[in-house]
Amino acid sequence: MTLPRPFELERPTTLDEAADLLRRMDGESALYAGGTELLILLKHRAIRPRSLIDLKRIDGLGDIRATDERLVIGATVTHRTLERAPDVGAGWPLVAGAIRHVANIRVRNAGTVGGNLAFADPHSDPATLFMAFDASVRLVAADGARTLSLGELAHAPYETARRPDEILAAVSLQRWPEGAVGAYLKFGLYERPTATVAVALFLDGTRSTVRDARIVVGSVGPRAVRLHVAERAVAGEPLGRLAPRLDEIAAAATRDLETMRDLHGAPDYKRELARVCVRRALAVATARARGEQADERHPHTIIV
Repeated sequence: MTLPRPFELERPTTLDEAADLLRRMDGESALYAGGTELLILLKHRAIRPRSLIDLKRIDGLGDIRATDERLVIGATVTHRTLERAPDVGAGWPLVAGAIRHVANIRVRNAGTVGGNLAFADPHSDPATLFMAFDASVRLVAADGARTLSLGELAHAPYETARRPDEILAAVSLQRWPEGAVGAYLKFGLYERPTATVAVALFLDGTRSTVRDARIVVGSVGPRAVRLHVAERAVAGEPLGRLAPRLDEIAAAATRDLETMRDLHGAPDYKRELARVCVRRALAVATARARGEQADERHPHTIIV
């Protein structure tokens, strides 16, 4: 087994100290939180940092704050901590339910939410899920902080808008309006999903018409994306007229979807898979909005 090159381990206790260390190392350092992805890169010598900056001792980065408007998740919060947090389970059940199916228990115990988003693996459950909550990330550097939408963060597989001197400190999710319904669908034969879809339907005051929607697909292309074509098609539709149109909406929304070839399949296969998964997720969310029980049994598919 190849061993990583020797490095110094820095353990700052404040975000300012960590940001200053990152600035002074000028690209020769890597950030360390859960290490589930980082250690693989180190072992294969895909990266050769002179130092690792351990973020786990920084006060506040391991916090979860749930308010009436937002859920703010610190960068070093593990998936397991997020899935088991009482406030998340009570007020954000779709988040807790979906995170419960990330990879395996070993990864969830060690892997962090911030590390997952910063690594920009295209096969990411949190990236797809959080975009349905209009998520944003806070990036902190020695010269200040800035906020980006989650959609702006990922540029390509394993490439983000985060500068080398910035630390992803937290991700913030917006609470859905009262009466909103949602669904999260994950299809795959392996621990990393082949396709992921998150749907949110915001209903009008009579709960009979979709006022607005969030529809996100991930794991089939270079990054998770919102399907604005599908969102526009769903918005304004009475629930009773929506079900017969789901095939048409899903087909139109995924026709020009950017997909990529990898171990999970070819581009055309993934585009067709995305169409099927979007239709299923919309069907589940629509049934829930009408107070009906959806048929959620599909091979190799998890629906939350």
